[in-house]
Amino acid sequence: MTEHLSLTTIPDLNGRFDLYGNIHKAIRKAGCELLCRLGAADYDNADERAAVLAGLRGYLAIAAGHVVHEDEHVHKALQARGASTATVDDQHDDHRQAFRDLEALAQAVEQAGALDRSAAGRKLYLAFAAYIAEDLAHMHEEETVTAPALWKNFTDQELIGIEMRIVSSIPPEKHLAFMRTMIPALNPAERAALLGAMKRGAPPEIFNAVIEFAVRPSLSEIAFDDLANRLCLAA
Repeated sequence: MTEHLSLTTIPDLNGRFDLYGNIHKAIRKAGCELLCRLGAADYDNADERAAVLAGLRGYLAIAAGHVVHEDEHVHKALQARGASTATVDDQHDDHRQAFRDLEALAQAVEQAGALDRSAAGRKLYLAFAAYIAEDLAHMHEEETVTAPALWKNFTDQELIGIEMRIVSSIPPEKHLAFMRTMIPALNPAERAALLGAMKRGAPPEIFNAVIEFAVRPSLSEIAFDDLANRLCLAA
């Protein structure tokens, strides 16, 4: 894991395609919200305990899928052009071990007796906090070191192609669910750019489903009206 994060040598996009930006905003949002839920959960309440553990497992599934997508589509592409991915590969290995450890801690919460359940919940919370700290550092590494390597070795059209291959590998129902997390994590201009490209390139029924079942439920009325104006959506 990166020992020191440089906060002064963050590269500018300079108009280049940002392969990491949107997905990382979504993962940061989901992870930080889940961390707060784990910290505030009443582990002695069966319904709340089940709900927060289901949320954890859902998050871990997304995070594990993201690691696979980067390994298969981003790291292999960089390696094919002679660029090293050793640091982020090692970090992904650490992530996979963390996923196993967190699942074991979740099971410990489920199996704990009444006297031990709160302590098991605290262990899970602290372990997840440590994972989030590492993942935030990892995403910083990708956006400040790996992204410039991508810009050096690939054109924007090639990077867009990589992103499209990732998106096409995700089942539609999982993609729709993840959009509910991603859209509110983006700023208004980023939402409009992402959904504007979808509006131009996707079949109307697919775009309309994303708007009605992912975008509208995840935004405030004010934020949705702003997006609708930017995309010229029918009322």
